[in-house]
Amino acid sequence: MNRLFIKLIKLYKNSGLSRGRCKYIPTCSTYALECFEKYNFFIALGLSIWRILRCNPFSKGGYNPSPFTLCEKEYEFLVYDIYRKEQK
Repeated sequence: MNRLFIKLIKLYKNSGLSRGRCKYIPTCSTYALECFEKYNFFIALGLSIWRILRCNPFSKGGYNPSPFTLCEKEYEFLVYDIYRKEQK
């Protein structure tokens, strides 16, 4: 299912229907694409729908990347520990 949604999102982005006026960085379609590449179908669908619901005229917008996976979080902590040790 993920591959189908990834293809649909890429088709949408290449079709010109996406005008690039999203309030968030990355855009909602890029966010959804990242979610479907990282997570299983149900989690990715839930995150994508939640993001689209938040993209409305009353939201502030701004930087809102897709959530880290557990492996990415561990890598981030590893890099931070190495950086902190180098600063001492």
